Formats: sequence, C-alpha cells, structure tokens
Amino acid sequence: MATKFDNVLTSPPSGRSVPLILDHASYGSARILRGAPVPWSEPIECQSYFGQAQGLLRPDTTLVDIGAAYHQQLSAQPGLLDAMGARGRTGYALKTLLADDELAASAARLVEVLSKTSHQPVVLQVPAPLRWLALAQTRCGNDNLADIEPDHGESASMYLAAWLRRFEALPITLLLLDGRRNDDPALTGLVQENLAAYTPLSNAVEHYRWGLALRTDAELLFHGGEPGAVVPQSFWTDGIAPHGRALFAEVPADAEPELVLTQLALLV
Repeated sequence: MATKFDNVLTSPPSGRSVPLILDHASYGSARILRGAPVPWSEPIECQSYFGQAQGLLRPDTTLVDIGAAYHQQLSAQPGLLDAMGARGRTGYALKTLLADDELAASAARLVEVLSKTSHQPVVLQVPAPLRWLALAQTRCGNDNLADIEPDHGESASMYLAAWLRRFEALPITLLLLDGRRNDDPALTGLVQENLAAYTPLSNAVEHYRWGLALRTDAELLFHGGEPGAVVPQSFWTDGIAPHGRALFAEVPADAEPELVLTQLALLV
C-alpha cells in the first residue's frame, strides 16, 4: 500500500532530487530565537518560529519533534514525574508518561497548528521505543539501564502505537523514530533499536497510510523500503553528502548562517 510519504519521495516540494528532512531546532534556537529554546509547548509561538526557519532553510518536510516537546513540558509536571517513578518495573515510567492525556493533547495541538500553516508535509519525530523507555526511566531518577533488553522494545512499541491514535486524524506523512545513542551519555550502552521488531507500530502507520522510518546516529532506515542517509556533521564544512532515497540533516547550533545556506544549496 502506498503511503503519503511516497509522494514526498517522488516529488520533493523543494525540487531537490531527493527530499531533505531537516532538524533546525538547535540552530534556530541559537540564530533565530537568540538563545531561547524552540517553544514546543506554545503552538502559536512555535508556528511563528517554524515560519521563519522553514522559509529560510527550505527543507522538504516540517519536522515536529515530539520528544523535545515532552522533555520541555515535563519540567513543569512534578506530579507526573512522581507517578512515573512510583514503580521500578522496566517500562512503567514510559507507560505512565504516554497515558497522560494532558501532555498528549498538547502534542496533538502542536501538530495540528503546525500542519495548518506549513507548506511542507509533516514528519512526526518521536523517540524510538527503547530510547523513550530509557529516557522516561532516567527522567524520574532511575539511571540503571542495564536491565533494558530488546524484548522491552516490543512492549514499548505497543504503548507507542496506542498513543498514536490521538494523531490519527492529523495530516502526518511520516513517523520518524529517533533511535540515536551518541547524543546522550546515559544512552551509550543501551541496546540498539530493531525496526523490524516493532510490529504494533508498523501496523498502526500502515492503517494511517503514514511512512515509517528509524533514525540512528549514522543511518536513516525505512520500513519496507530502501534506506535513506543521515548527513554527517562534516558536511557543513566539506560539503560531501551521502546518497539515499531521502536525507536527514541536523544544522549545527554554531554554524554561520551564510555557510548553512551555501551548504544547503549543494543538496540538489
């Protein structure tokens, strides 16, 4: 069954030969918002930011980072953090987090607002099951990740698939699972994600006709299709980009604006 993301792959909105999924949050925080964080918890302010960033950088999708939104809002939810840490069972913290209706409704509202004003297809980025399980556990004070095994990923993917029902009616084209490890010292020893094992998620996105992909530190893997590629940080200085059916790039926070635009122009 064709997905809505297949249209992006065949006809990238920018006119590039392959679509570019761009994470500009760190760069935008430093350069556009003058050091303030992206206002993930304020949809209207976030809409204004995305209008500036997307217009300047011209990616082929609007990347909505739900992991960042949840992380930002959890700081103001001490009661929820206490509830997440009430039991030590592996996966309990994530299950409790995803069951919170207030945070889920806020995330859905953010996607709704951005999708109504964006000129690019929406990519919903969420932490991959094992990553989100580990992050939820550490957020409520349990830093021991040694007990997390690959099998926990399947149960976590069930929680995530149930949570996704809140986004069913929204115009999402791709669910992107963030499976990085190198960005957080707490995650360096965590077992790797296995996209093929996340049947509850693949079944859900097939029903919604979304695409499904996994982003790791070095790869962009698509469910049921040829891989894409993660653009290395060296690209921003040497201009050498990998090949793939789609590209994922993250703009460095300290990059000079003129250099960023020059390097992005190389992705044709």
